[in-house]
Formats: sequence, C-alpha cells, structure tokens
Amino acid sequence: MKIVAFDRPDGPGLGIVYGNTVVDLCAVDPAAPRELGVVLRGSGLRALTAIAARAAAMHNIPLASVKYRMPVETPGKIICLGLNYVAHVAEGPFQRPDYPALFTRAMTSLVPHGAPLERPKCSETFDYEAELVAIIGKRARHLTPENALEAVAGYSCFNDGSIREFQRHTIQWTMGKNFDRTGSFGPLFVSADELPPGAAGLKIECRLNGQTVQSDNTKNMSFNVVETLVYITKGVTLEPGDLLVMGTPAGVGHGRKPPLWMRAGDTCEVEIEKVGLLSNRITDEA
Repeated sequence: MKIVAFDRPDGPGLGIVYGNTVVDLCAVDPAAPRELGVVLRGSGLRALTAIAARAAAMHNIPLASVKYRMPVETPGKIICLGLNYVAHVAEGPFQRPDYPALFTRAMTSLVPHGAPLERPKCSETFDYEAELVAIIGKRARHLTPENALEAVAGYSCFNDGSIREFQRHTIQWTMGKNFDRTGSFGPLFVSADELPPGAAGLKIECRLNGQTVQSDNTKNMSFNVVETLVYITKGVTLEPGDLLVMGTPAGVGHGRKPPLWMRAGDTCEVEIEKVGLLSNRITDEA
C-alpha cells in the first residue's frame, strides 16, 4: 500500500495511491482519518483499505495535482543514525562506531516533498543527506532479531539536511541537525509488505541539480533496521508514528574537496528504489 498525505480544500487528507491516481479517502467518507500517525495509533492501515474499497471513480484525483504534506505529521520521536555507512565514516574525522550513533530531530526542522528547504542566514555550510526512514506501526520495547520488523509499518525517503558548521561546534550534533526547514520527508508512505524485509538491498541516491552526488545500497548499512530497532528498544519504547532515520551513504558535501554546499536555486532529490523520489528546491532564509 502507498499512502499520500496532502492538502484538501477543507484541510489535511489521506489518499491511497494506485499508479498515477489517488483515492481521496475523505471524499469517500468525510469521517475518514486525516493523519497517518492517528491511523497507526488507532485502527491501523486496514481501516484505510476498507474505506478505499467503497470508492467510486468520482473519488479519484491525479497524483500530479496534489500538494504534499509529510507522510506522518505527528511523530512522537524522530530518531536518526549517524555514521551508518562505512564509506561515509571515512569522509569525516570519525571512526566506525561500535554501537548505533543516535541523535534526534524536531518536526520544525522538516518540510514535505515539493516544499523549499531553507539555507539559514548564519551559515553557508548547508549539506544534503539521502536516507531511508522506517515508520513505526506498533508500540515496541525489548525487540528481538526475530520480531523487530513486526514493529515497522512502512518506509519513506528522508533528506537529513545539515548545517555542518553548527554540527561541529560541539560533540553533540543536535544544533546542526535541527535548523528550521532544513530537512525533508516524503513523498509517500510505502507499507513494509511492498519491500524486502528491512528495506534491504535497495538503491539509494541523492542528486543535486541533476548530478548524482550519493549512490549506494541499503544493504551496506553498518547497522540495519533490525539491529537498530533491537538496540534502541533496550531502553526506549517506540510508539506508532515514530520515525527511525537510517543514516546516509558517502558523497556528502562536506567530504568533497572543495566542499559542495546547497545554495538558493538548487534542487536536491533523494531517490530510493521502490520507495519514491523526494525533491526540494533550496531557498535562502528571508
């Protein structure tokens, strides 16, 4: 199942995507859920399938016509991994960690597919990071390798846009990873049953103005989705709608000579095989 969150004339809405067409669930049933996090914390994805089964042709809209919202707009937690591809570790001053290197992002740092990313006034060091994001579908603590993937409802694309200068100010990365409107998430939610287990073996790329700057495969993560879920839930309860952002491959701007920073007028694309293409243009902070 592929789900799109989008703007309707009366507010947010959800739709199920079939090819280039969207079944507008609120058009089928005005009482339909309007936010995926609410669905995951409540009746689950089957409720959306049941509504879509009642759809008629008049409830369909072109996918190309929608204004995207973030697939999940109310995550309780956004947990991100750093240094999770071996070649990426070699680009910086770090060594491969023995355990997943975790940090968090805030929702105010994110925009949806098609919305502009914002380079702040105070720094030119605005970098891109193509990443896979796993979306949690059930409450989970003390997961095991055998049951960890049962906690994942689906996947999407993520651009972990970073202000490198501020990321390096201290040993904690929080500031450089949380500037307003510097990261993006979308375009769609793709249910886990449409992808290989753990979304492994998928091509992941980032393109800046059409030039490929990152290209790798999700099988090359140092800590895969299962290992990361098992580690996190030793101490943290994951809730439906939480996001787990799985780290970026080599090719980031700060690792290049000279560095390659995103600037106003650029377009950055993150594409993951079978998951989607997330695209955002770059603007300067007003």
